[in-house]
Amino acid sequence: MTLLPELSPLLLVAALAIGFGAGVVKGMVGFAMPMILISALSSFMPPEVALAGLILPTLVTNGMQALRQGFAAAWQSVKRFRLFLGVGLVFMLASSQLVAVLPSHILLLCIGGPVVLFALTQLAGWQLRIAPGTRTMAEAGIGAFAGFIGGMSGVWGPPTVAYLTALGTEKKEQMRVQGVIYGLGAVALTGAHVTSGILNAQTASFSAMLLPTAIAGMLVGNRIQDRIDQVAFRRATLFVLLIAGLNLVRRGLT
Repeated sequence: MTLLPELSPLLLVAALAIGFGAGVVKGMVGFAMPMILISALSSFMPPEVALAGLILPTLVTNGMQALRQGFAAAWQSVKRFRLFLGVGLVFMLASSQLVAVLPSHILLLCIGGPVVLFALTQLAGWQLRIAPGTRTMAEAGIGAFAGFIGGMSGVWGPPTVAYLTALGTEKKEQMRVQGVIYGLGAVALTGAHVTSGILNAQTASFSAMLLPTAIAGMLVGNRIQDRIDQVAFRRATLFVLLIAGLNLVRRGLT
């Protein structure tokens, strides 16, 4: 049996190139790999195959990202953001039971709109800062929001990045925290789609084929991220966040 008989060699090469590009972006700013993969791959293959394809690259690269400075550093980040992680997990589990209540396009617009507004105002020079005295309330509130919309839509990256950016998180720690948060989500996603049948022997082989180019791209992105300063990192993050928000709005409108 061929791997994916509906893909020509040219399209398979295109898929590998997309995996590399998604890896570069993730290595630079720490997120957006699933958004890039699902958007680009589903333009020339069935959406369920595109979804299966992103699972292993997402799982492995998030693990690499979380542990890049070692387990001890990752654990320190988990402890620092434990309130965000804990509240987000509770709301994610609760909201996953409410998927049928709110139309998905309304939810996507409710997420994408504020994200676009936040990114545009930040890029225009307005600085949102969370004062130390209000951090606990802000962390709990944004963690609840990220978890709630993540449980219903699978999209929890943009509000997480918006919070970390507003907090002025140092770039290495921001990358670690994102890796931990998205890595836990990727483990859950993998288990869910093994159960659903989306990730089966054939689609897992395709996902594994994307893994080397995604890892190579991430290593390139890491080198770029190491060379840029905090200001450039923040602007790059906001630009990718803007694209992610616009993509959510596009999906909500279509």
